Amino acid sequence: MKILILGAGRVGSTVAESLVSESNDITVVDIVSEQLALLQDRLDLRTIVGNASYPSVLKRAGAEDADMILAVTESDEVNLVSCKLAASLFNTPTKIARIRSTEYLEHSEIFAKDNFCVDFAICPEQIITEYIENLIEFPEALQVLDFAHGKISLVAVKALQGGPLVGQQLQELRRHVPNVNTRVAAIFRKDRPILPEGDTVIEAGDEVFFIAATEDIRAVMAELRRMDKPAKRIMIAGGGKIGKRLAQVLEKNYQVRVIERDTKNCEYLAQELQDSLVLHGDVTDEELLESENVAEMDVFCALTNDDENNIMASLLAKKMGARKVIALINRSIYVDLVQSSGIDIAISPAQVTIGSLLAYVRQGDVAVVHSLRRGAAEALELIAHGDANSSHVVGKKVKEIQLPKGATIGAIVRGLPSEEERWSNKNGDKENDTESKNKAKAIIAHHDTVIESEDHVIVFVINKKMIRQIEKLFQVSASFL
Repeated sequence: MKILILGAGRVGSTVAESLVSESNDITVVDIVSEQLALLQDRLDLRTIVGNASYPSVLKRAGAEDADMILAVTESDEVNLVSCKLAASLFNTPTKIARIRSTEYLEHSEIFAKDNFCVDFAICPEQIITEYIENLIEFPEALQVLDFAHGKISLVAVKALQGGPLVGQQLQELRRHVPNVNTRVAAIFRKDRPILPEGDTVIEAGDEVFFIAATEDIRAVMAELRRMDKPAKRIMIAGGGKIGKRLAQVLEKNYQVRVIERDTKNCEYLAQELQDSLVLHGDVTDEELLESENVAEMDVFCALTNDDENNIMASLLAKKMGARKVIALINRSIYVDLVQSSGIDIAISPAQVTIGSLLAYVRQGDVAVVHSLRRGAAEALELIAHGDANSSHVVGKKVKEIQLPKGATIGAIVRGLPSEEERWSNKNGDKENDTESKNKAKAIIAHHDTVIESEDHVIVFVINKKMIRQIEKLFQVSASFL
Protein backbone atom coordinates (compact mmCIF):
# COMPACT_ATOMS: atom_id res chain seq x y z
CA MET A 1 0.00 0.00 0.00
CA LYS A 2 1.27 3.48 -0.87
CA ILE A 3 0.78 5.79 2.12
CA LEU A 4 1.56 9.48 2.62
CA ILE A 5 2.18 10.50 6.22
CA LEU A 6 1.89 14.25 6.71
CA GLY A 7 3.79 15.22 9.84
CA ALA A 8 6.97 13.70 11.26
CA GLY A 9 6.16 14.34 14.91
CA ARG A 10 5.79 11.60 17.51
CA VAL A 11 2.55 10.17 16.08
CA GLY A 12 3.75 10.38 12.47
CA SER A 13 7.13 8.84 13.28
CA THR A 14 5.60 5.97 15.27
CA VAL A 15 3.10 5.19 12.53
CA ALA A 16 5.83 5.34 9.88
CA GLU A 17 8.01 2.93 11.83
CA SER A 18 5.14 0.47 12.24
CA LEU A 19 4.03 0.61 8.62
CA VAL A 20 7.51 0.42 7.08
CA SER A 21 8.08 -2.85 8.92
CA GLU A 22 5.04 -4.25 7.10
CA SER A 23 6.43 -3.58 3.62
CA ASN A 24 4.33 -0.53 2.79
CA ASP A 25 5.56 2.24 0.46
CA ILE A 26 5.83 5.19 2.85
CA THR A 27 6.47 8.89 2.16
CA VAL A 28 6.68 11.35 5.04
CA VAL A 29 6.15 15.10 4.60
CA ASP A 30 7.20 17.74 7.13
CA ILE A 31 8.47 21.31 7.20
CA VAL A 32 11.33 20.39 9.58
CA SER A 33 14.13 18.81 7.57
CA GLU A 34 16.01 17.66 10.70
CA GLN A 35 13.13 15.43 11.80
CA LEU A 36 12.89 13.91 8.35
CA ALA A 37 16.65 13.25 8.26
CA LEU A 38 16.40 11.34 11.55
CA LEU A 39 13.58 9.21 10.14
CA GLN A 40 15.39 8.50 6.89
CA ASP A 41 18.52 7.41 8.77
CA ARG A 42 16.51 4.77 10.66
CA LEU A 43 13.84 3.65 8.24
CA ASP A 44 13.47 2.64 4.61
CA LEU A 45 11.14 5.42 3.45
CA ARG A 46 11.01 8.57 1.33
CA THR A 47 10.82 12.09 2.76
CA ILE A 48 9.68 15.44 1.35
CA VAL A 49 10.39 18.79 2.98
CA GLY A 50 7.50 21.23 2.66
CA ASN A 51 4.12 22.41 3.88
CA ALA A 52 1.68 19.48 3.75
CA SER A 53 -1.21 21.77 2.80
CA TYR A 54 0.43 22.95 -0.44
CA PRO A 55 -0.77 21.19 -3.63
CA SER A 56 2.74 21.23 -5.13
CA VAL A 57 4.19 19.50 -2.03
CA LEU A 58 1.47 16.84 -2.08
CA LYS A 59 2.12 16.24 -5.76
CA ARG A 60 5.88 15.84 -5.18
CA ALA A 61 5.10 13.40 -2.39
CA GLY A 62 3.09 11.22 -4.78
CA ALA A 63 -0.50 12.05 -3.83
CA GLU A 64 -1.64 11.29 -7.38
CA ASP A 65 -1.31 7.53 -6.89
CA ALA A 66 -1.40 7.25 -3.07
CA ASP A 67 -3.83 4.80 -1.51
CA MET A 68 -4.07 6.71 1.75
CA ILE A 69 -3.13 10.00 3.38
CA LEU A 70 -2.55 10.21 7.13
CA ALA A 71 -2.57 13.91 8.06
CA VAL A 72 -1.09 13.96 11.56
CA THR A 73 0.69 17.34 11.73
CA GLU A 74 0.39 19.49 14.87
CA SER A 75 -2.07 21.80 13.07
CA ASP A 76 -5.74 20.82 12.71
CA GLU A 77 -6.11 23.33 9.90
CA VAL A 78 -3.22 21.90 7.88
CA ASN A 79 -4.62 18.40 8.35
CA LEU A 80 -8.10 19.44 7.18
CA VAL A 81 -6.84 21.34 4.13
CA SER A 82 -4.55 18.45 3.18
CA CYS A 83 -7.46 16.01 3.18
CA LYS A 84 -9.58 18.38 1.12
CA LEU A 85 -6.83 18.82 -1.48
CA ALA A 86 -6.14 15.08 -1.58
CA ALA A 87 -9.81 14.47 -2.39
CA SER A 88 -10.35 17.36 -4.82
CA LEU A 89 -7.08 17.34 -6.76
CA PHE A 90 -5.78 13.79 -6.44
CA ASN A 91 -8.84 11.65 -5.71
CA THR A 92 -7.05 9.86 -2.86
CA PRO A 93 -9.24 6.93 -1.69
CA THR A 94 -8.73 7.25 2.09
CA LYS A 95 -8.05 10.42 4.09
CA ILE A 96 -7.41 10.34 7.84
CA ALA A 97 -6.86 13.50 9.89
CA ARG A 98 -5.59 14.10 13.39
CA ILE A 99 -7.94 16.64 15.03
CA ARG A 100 -7.29 18.04 18.48
CA SER A 101 -9.78 20.90 18.83
CA THR A 102 -13.20 20.10 20.26
CA GLU A 103 -14.55 22.99 18.15
CA TYR A 104 -14.08 20.77 15.08
CA LEU A 105 -14.86 17.43 16.72
CA GLU A 106 -18.24 18.62 18.01
CA HIS A 107 -19.36 19.41 14.45
CA SER A 108 -18.91 16.18 12.52
CA GLU A 109 -20.44 17.69 9.37
CA ILE A 110 -17.11 19.52 8.88
CA PHE A 111 -15.59 16.20 7.85
CA ALA A 112 -18.27 15.32 5.28
CA LYS A 113 -17.54 14.91 1.54
CA ASP A 114 -19.11 18.26 0.79
CA ASN A 115 -16.67 19.96 3.17
CA PHE A 116 -13.17 18.74 4.13
CA CYS A 117 -13.56 15.14 2.90
CA VAL A 118 -12.10 13.48 6.00
CA ASP A 119 -12.96 9.78 6.06
CA PHE A 120 -11.83 9.33 9.64
CA ALA A 121 -10.85 11.87 12.31
CA ILE A 122 -8.78 10.80 15.29
CA CYS A 123 -8.26 12.78 18.48
CA PRO A 124 -5.17 11.45 20.33
CA GLU A 125 -6.10 13.31 23.51
CA GLN A 126 -9.52 11.66 23.64
CA ILE A 127 -8.07 8.20 22.94
CA ILE A 128 -5.49 8.60 25.71
CA THR A 129 -8.13 9.92 28.14
CA GLU A 130 -10.31 6.84 27.59
CA TYR A 131 -7.27 4.59 27.94
CA ILE A 132 -6.34 6.10 31.33
CA GLU A 133 -9.98 6.04 32.45
CA ASN A 134 -10.01 2.24 31.94
CA LEU A 135 -6.81 1.87 33.96
CA ILE A 136 -8.36 3.82 36.83
CA GLU A 137 -11.52 1.72 36.72
CA PHE A 138 -9.38 -1.45 36.94
CA PRO A 139 -6.44 -0.40 39.16
CA GLU A 140 -4.90 -3.90 39.10
CA ALA A 141 -4.55 -3.92 35.30
CA LEU A 142 -1.58 -2.99 33.11
CA GLN A 143 -3.81 -2.62 30.03
CA VAL A 144 -7.58 -2.70 29.50
CA LEU A 145 -8.73 -2.84 25.88
CA ASP A 146 -12.27 -3.00 24.50
CA PHE A 147 -13.51 -4.85 21.41
CA ALA A 148 -16.81 -5.19 19.60
CA HIS A 149 -18.33 -2.00 21.03
CA GLY A 150 -17.45 -3.00 24.59
CA LYS A 151 -18.82 -6.56 24.56
CA ILE A 152 -15.36 -8.13 24.98
CA SER A 153 -12.33 -6.92 26.96
CA LEU A 154 -8.69 -7.92 26.79
CA VAL A 155 -6.87 -7.26 30.06
CA ALA A 156 -3.21 -7.56 31.01
CA VAL A 157 -2.34 -8.15 34.65
CA LYS A 158 0.83 -9.06 36.49
CA ALA A 159 0.42 -12.33 38.39
CA LEU A 160 1.44 -11.72 42.00
CA GLN A 161 2.73 -14.19 44.57
CA GLY A 162 -0.22 -15.45 46.57
CA GLY A 163 -2.72 -15.23 43.71
CA PRO A 164 -5.01 -18.32 43.55
CA LEU A 165 -3.72 -19.40 40.11
CA VAL A 166 -0.02 -18.71 40.58
CA GLY A 167 1.85 -22.02 40.52
CA GLN A 168 -1.08 -23.81 38.90
CA GLN A 169 -1.84 -24.89 35.35
CA LEU A 170 -4.08 -22.77 33.12
CA GLN A 171 -6.64 -25.59 32.87
CA GLU A 172 -7.38 -24.96 36.55
CA LEU A 173 -8.83 -21.52 35.66
CA ARG A 174 -12.18 -23.03 34.67
CA ARG A 175 -12.42 -24.86 38.00
CA HIS A 176 -11.72 -21.62 39.93
CA VAL A 177 -14.32 -19.60 38.01
CA PRO A 178 -16.82 -22.22 36.83
CA ASN A 179 -19.52 -19.73 35.84
CA VAL A 180 -17.22 -17.50 33.75
CA ASN A 181 -16.01 -18.28 30.26
CA THR A 182 -12.54 -16.87 29.70
CA ARG A 183 -9.30 -17.63 27.92
CA VAL A 184 -5.66 -16.68 28.44
CA ALA A 185 -4.54 -15.27 25.09
CA ALA A 186 -0.83 -14.90 25.87
CA ILE A 187 1.73 -14.87 28.65
CA PHE A 188 4.91 -12.79 28.70
CA ARG A 189 7.58 -14.01 31.10
CA LYS A 190 10.67 -11.81 31.48
CA ASP A 191 9.68 -10.09 28.20
CA ARG A 192 9.53 -13.42 26.34
CA PRO A 193 6.20 -14.62 24.89
CA ILE A 194 4.88 -18.00 26.00
CA LEU A 195 2.14 -19.70 23.98
CA PRO A 196 -0.48 -20.69 26.58
CA GLU A 197 -1.48 -24.36 26.73
CA GLY A 198 -3.65 -26.17 29.21
CA ASP A 199 -0.60 -27.42 31.15
CA THR A 200 1.18 -24.03 31.19
CA VAL A 201 1.96 -23.03 34.77
CA ILE A 202 1.53 -19.37 35.75
CA GLU A 203 4.49 -17.96 37.67
CA ALA A 204 4.65 -14.90 39.90
CA GLY A 205 5.69 -11.91 37.79
CA ASP A 206 4.12 -13.22 34.58
CA GLU A 207 2.30 -10.66 32.47
CA VAL A 208 -0.94 -12.46 31.62
CA PHE A 209 -3.31 -11.35 28.84
CA PHE A 210 -6.78 -12.80 29.25
CA ILE A 211 -9.95 -12.21 27.31
CA ALA A 212 -13.52 -12.37 28.60
CA ALA A 213 -16.92 -10.76 28.31
CA THR A 214 -16.56 -7.29 29.81
CA GLU A 215 -18.94 -8.01 32.70
CA ASP A 216 -16.78 -11.01 33.75
CA ILE A 217 -13.43 -9.20 33.86
CA ARG A 218 -13.30 -8.63 37.62
CA ALA A 219 -14.06 -12.26 38.44
CA VAL A 220 -11.15 -13.48 36.32
CA MET A 221 -8.75 -10.83 37.62
CA ALA A 222 -9.43 -11.96 41.18
CA GLU A 223 -8.03 -15.39 40.32
CA LEU A 224 -4.73 -14.01 39.06
CA ARG A 225 -3.98 -11.58 41.89
CA ARG A 226 -5.38 -10.03 45.02
CA MET A 227 -7.89 -7.35 44.08
CA ASP A 228 -7.15 -3.76 45.04
CA LYS A 229 -9.77 -1.51 46.58
CA PRO A 230 -11.64 0.57 43.99
CA ALA A 231 -9.98 3.92 43.33
CA LYS A 232 -11.65 6.98 44.85
CA ARG A 233 -9.00 9.71 45.12
CA ILE A 234 -7.21 10.81 41.95
CA MET A 235 -4.43 13.39 41.60
CA ILE A 236 -3.66 14.71 38.11
CA ALA A 237 -0.31 16.43 37.57
CA GLY A 238 -0.71 18.73 34.58
CA GLY A 239 -3.82 20.55 33.42
CA GLY A 240 -3.21 20.52 29.68
CA LYS A 241 -5.55 19.04 27.07
CA ILE A 242 -5.32 15.49 28.42
CA GLY A 243 -5.33 16.49 32.10
CA LYS A 244 -8.41 18.67 31.63
CA ARG A 245 -10.28 15.99 29.64
CA LEU A 246 -9.49 13.34 32.23
CA ALA A 247 -10.60 15.54 35.12
CA GLN A 248 -13.89 16.31 33.36
CA VAL A 249 -14.55 12.60 32.82
CA LEU A 250 -13.62 11.54 36.35
CA GLU A 251 -14.89 14.34 38.59
CA LYS A 252 -18.48 13.08 38.83
CA ASN A 253 -17.42 9.70 40.26
CA TYR A 254 -14.06 10.38 41.91
CA GLN A 255 -12.41 12.96 44.16
CA VAL A 256 -10.11 14.74 41.72
CA ARG A 257 -7.26 17.19 42.32
CA VAL A 258 -5.39 18.86 39.46
CA ILE A 259 -1.96 20.49 39.83
CA GLU A 260 -1.08 23.07 37.15
CA ARG A 261 1.97 25.32 36.99
CA ASP A 262 0.63 28.04 34.67
CA THR A 263 -1.43 30.66 36.53
CA LYS A 264 -3.72 31.55 33.60
CA ASN A 265 -4.41 27.91 32.85
CA CYS A 266 -5.25 27.36 36.52
CA GLU A 267 -7.90 30.08 36.30
CA TYR A 268 -9.25 28.54 33.10
CA LEU A 269 -9.39 25.06 34.65
CA ALA A 270 -11.16 26.40 37.74
CA GLN A 271 -13.90 27.78 35.47
CA GLU A 272 -14.18 24.67 33.26
CA LEU A 273 -14.11 21.98 35.97
CA GLN A 274 -17.18 21.63 38.17
CA ASP A 275 -16.18 19.33 41.04
CA SER A 276 -12.37 19.13 40.82
CA LEU A 277 -9.95 20.96 43.09
CA VAL A 278 -7.44 22.98 41.01
CA LEU A 279 -4.06 23.70 42.62
CA HIS A 280 -1.37 26.08 41.41
CA GLY A 281 2.16 24.71 41.74
CA ASP A 282 5.02 22.55 40.49
CA VAL A 283 4.20 18.84 40.11
CA THR A 284 7.69 17.94 41.38
CA ASP A 285 7.36 20.08 44.52
CA GLU A 286 7.64 17.60 47.41
CA GLU A 287 6.16 20.02 49.94
CA LEU A 288 3.12 20.66 47.74
CA LEU A 289 2.52 16.94 47.22
CA GLU A 290 2.84 16.29 50.95
CA SER A 291 0.49 19.15 51.87
CA GLU A 292 -2.09 17.81 49.39
CA ASN A 293 -1.90 14.32 50.90
CA VAL A 294 -0.43 12.50 47.91
CA ALA A 295 0.10 9.49 50.22
CA GLU A 296 -3.69 9.06 50.36
CA MET A 297 -4.13 9.07 46.58
CA ASP A 298 -5.34 5.87 44.94
CA VAL A 299 -4.02 6.96 41.53
CA PHE A 300 -1.48 9.65 40.62
CA CYS A 301 -1.44 10.59 36.90
CA ALA A 302 1.51 12.64 35.60
CA LEU A 303 0.23 14.17 32.35
CA THR A 304 2.35 17.28 31.71
CA ASN A 305 4.06 17.95 28.36
CA ASP A 306 7.48 17.31 29.91
CA ASP A 307 8.68 13.68 30.08
CA GLU A 308 11.26 14.38 32.77
CA ASN A 309 8.74 16.13 35.00
CA ASN A 310 6.29 13.27 34.57
CA ILE A 311 8.93 10.70 35.50
CA MET A 312 10.18 12.64 38.52
CA ALA A 313 6.68 13.51 39.77
CA SER A 314 5.56 9.87 39.46
CA LEU A 315 8.61 8.48 41.25
CA LEU A 316 8.19 11.08 43.99
CA ALA A 317 4.46 10.35 44.40
CA LYS A 318 5.14 6.62 44.59
CA LYS A 319 7.87 7.13 47.17
CA MET A 320 5.53 9.28 49.24
CA GLY A 321 2.82 6.62 49.29
CA ALA A 322 0.52 6.97 46.26
CA ARG A 323 -0.98 3.53 45.58
CA LYS A 324 -0.67 3.56 41.79
CA VAL A 325 1.22 5.98 39.55
CA ILE A 326 0.75 6.48 35.81
CA ALA A 327 3.16 8.56 33.73
CA LEU A 328 2.63 9.88 30.22
CA ILE A 329 5.97 9.60 28.39
CA ASN A 330 6.46 10.65 24.78
CA ARG A 331 9.98 9.36 24.17
CA SER A 332 9.76 5.62 23.58
CA ILE A 333 13.23 4.95 24.99
CA TYR A 334 12.11 6.43 28.31
CA VAL A 335 9.02 4.20 28.38
CA ASP A 336 11.15 1.05 28.27
CA LEU A 337 13.56 2.38 30.89
CA VAL A 338 10.99 3.41 33.52
CA GLN A 339 8.53 0.53 33.07
CA SER A 340 10.53 -1.61 35.51
CA SER A 341 11.18 1.25 37.97
CA GLY A 342 8.83 2.53 40.65
CA ILE A 343 6.35 3.72 38.03
CA ASP A 344 3.43 1.30 37.73
CA ILE A 345 2.40 2.19 34.17
CA ALA A 346 4.27 4.26 31.58
CA ILE A 347 2.05 5.29 28.68
CA SER A 348 3.38 6.12 25.23
CA PRO A 349 0.80 8.43 23.59
CA ALA A 350 1.90 7.42 20.10
CA GLN A 351 1.52 3.69 20.84
CA VAL A 352 -1.93 4.20 22.37
CA THR A 353 -3.05 6.27 19.37
CA ILE A 354 -1.58 4.12 16.63
CA GLY A 355 -4.24 1.42 16.84
CA SER A 356 -6.91 3.83 15.58
CA LEU A 357 -4.79 4.50 12.51
CA LEU A 358 -3.76 0.90 11.88
CA ALA A 359 -7.37 -0.27 11.69
CA TYR A 360 -7.67 1.72 8.46
CA VAL A 361 -4.35 0.54 7.04
CA ARG A 362 -4.82 -3.17 7.62
CA GLN A 363 -6.04 -5.22 4.68
CA GLY A 364 -9.34 -7.05 5.03
CA ASP A 365 -12.19 -5.82 7.21
CA VAL A 366 -10.40 -4.79 10.41
CA ALA A 367 -12.66 -3.08 12.94
CA VAL A 368 -10.19 -2.49 15.78
CA VAL A 369 -6.42 -2.70 16.29
CA HIS A 370 -4.77 -2.39 19.69
CA SER A 371 -1.02 -2.10 20.10
CA LEU A 372 0.28 -4.21 22.98
CA ARG A 373 3.49 -4.23 24.98
CA ARG A 374 4.70 -0.96 23.48
CA GLY A 375 4.15 -2.12 19.91
CA ALA A 376 5.72 -5.59 20.13
CA ALA A 377 2.36 -7.38 19.84
CA GLU A 378 -1.13 -6.61 18.56
CA ALA A 379 -4.73 -7.58 19.13
CA LEU A 380 -7.05 -7.29 16.14
CA GLU A 381 -10.80 -7.41 15.71
CA LEU A 382 -11.51 -8.75 12.23
CA ILE A 383 -14.90 -9.28 10.62
CA ALA A 384 -15.38 -12.59 8.82
CA HIS A 385 -17.16 -12.33 5.46
CA GLY A 386 -18.29 -14.75 2.77
CA ASP A 387 -19.10 -18.42 3.15
CA ALA A 388 -17.34 -21.78 3.24
CA ASN A 389 -16.62 -21.49 -0.50
CA SER A 390 -15.10 -18.02 -0.48
CA SER A 391 -13.48 -17.73 2.96
CA HIS A 392 -10.59 -19.46 4.71
CA VAL A 393 -12.31 -19.07 8.11
CA VAL A 394 -16.11 -19.05 7.71
CA GLY A 395 -17.68 -22.44 8.43
CA LYS A 396 -14.49 -23.78 9.97
CA LYS A 397 -13.65 -24.76 13.52
CA VAL A 398 -10.92 -22.74 15.22
CA LYS A 399 -8.63 -25.80 15.25
CA GLU A 400 -9.00 -26.09 11.45
CA ILE A 401 -7.89 -22.52 10.70
CA GLN A 402 -4.26 -22.29 9.64
CA LEU A 403 -3.12 -19.51 11.96
CA PRO A 404 0.60 -18.75 12.06
CA LYS A 405 2.33 -20.12 15.18
CA GLY A 406 2.00 -17.65 18.02
CA ALA A 407 -1.36 -16.24 16.90
CA THR A 408 -4.51 -17.20 18.80
CA ILE A 409 -8.23 -16.58 18.32
CA GLY A 410 -9.43 -15.46 21.72
CA ALA A 411 -13.11 -14.61 21.27
CA ILE A 412 -15.95 -14.08 18.83
CA VAL A 413 -18.85 -11.62 18.98
CA ARG A 414 -21.88 -12.71 16.99
CA GLY A 415 -24.88 -10.60 16.03
CA LEU A 416 -23.40 -7.09 16.07
CA PRO A 417 -25.03 -4.61 13.67
CA SER A 418 -23.04 -3.97 10.49
CA GLU A 419 -21.43 -0.61 9.81
CA GLU A 420 -24.24 0.18 7.36
CA GLU A 421 -26.87 -0.57 10.00
CA ARG A 422 -25.02 1.48 12.60
CA TRP A 423 -24.68 4.39 10.17
CA SER A 424 -28.39 4.28 9.33
CA ASN A 425 -29.18 4.45 13.05
CA LYS A 426 -26.68 7.22 13.75
CA ASN A 427 -29.18 9.96 13.06
CA GLY A 428 -32.20 7.77 13.41
CA ASP A 429 -33.38 5.31 16.03
CA LYS A 430 -30.48 5.16 18.49
CA GLU A 431 -32.51 2.89 20.80
CA ASN A 432 -32.62 0.23 18.09
CA ASP A 433 -28.84 0.54 17.63
CA THR A 434 -28.26 0.06 21.38
CA GLU A 435 -30.72 -2.84 21.47
CA SER A 436 -28.90 -4.56 18.58
CA LYS A 437 -25.55 -4.23 20.38
CA ASN A 438 -27.05 -5.64 23.59
CA LYS A 439 -28.39 -8.69 21.73
CA ALA A 440 -24.95 -9.50 20.35
CA LYS A 441 -23.43 -12.63 21.87
CA ALA A 442 -19.87 -12.84 23.21
CA ILE A 443 -18.29 -16.26 22.69
CA ILE A 444 -14.92 -17.27 24.14
CA ALA A 445 -13.26 -19.28 21.38
CA HIS A 446 -12.26 -22.91 21.90
CA HIS A 447 -10.80 -25.43 19.45
CA ASP A 448 -14.24 -26.64 18.26
CA THR A 449 -15.89 -23.19 17.96
CA VAL A 450 -17.18 -22.63 14.41
CA ILE A 451 -16.84 -19.15 12.86
CA GLU A 452 -19.87 -17.80 11.02
CA SER A 453 -20.16 -15.05 8.43
CA GLU A 454 -20.18 -11.52 9.94
CA ASP A 455 -18.65 -12.72 13.21
CA HIS A 456 -16.27 -10.25 14.87
CA VAL A 457 -13.16 -12.33 15.62
CA ILE A 458 -10.56 -11.14 18.15
CA VAL A 459 -7.07 -12.39 17.30
CA PHE A 460 -4.01 -11.98 19.53
CA VAL A 461 -0.66 -11.78 17.73
CA ILE A 462 2.63 -11.97 19.66
CA ASN A 463 4.75 -11.08 16.61
CA LYS A 464 3.75 -8.34 14.16
CA LYS A 465 5.39 -10.25 11.30
CA MET A 466 2.33 -12.50 11.34
CA ILE A 467 -0.11 -9.69 10.59
CA ARG A 468 -0.14 -10.06 6.80
CA GLN A 469 -0.84 -13.82 7.02
CA ILE A 470 -3.77 -13.22 9.33
CA GLU A 471 -5.18 -10.48 7.13
CA LYS A 472 -5.06 -12.80 4.10
CA LEU A 473 -6.91 -15.49 6.05
CA PHE A 474 -9.83 -13.12 6.59
CA GLN A 475 -10.00 -11.76 3.04
CA VAL A 476 -12.71 -13.16 0.82
CA SER A 477 -11.02 -14.99 -2.04
CA ALA A 478 -12.59 -14.90 -5.49
CA SER A 479 -10.54 -17.96 -6.46
CA PHE A 480 -12.73 -20.09 -4.21
CA LEU A 481 -15.88 -19.23 -6.17
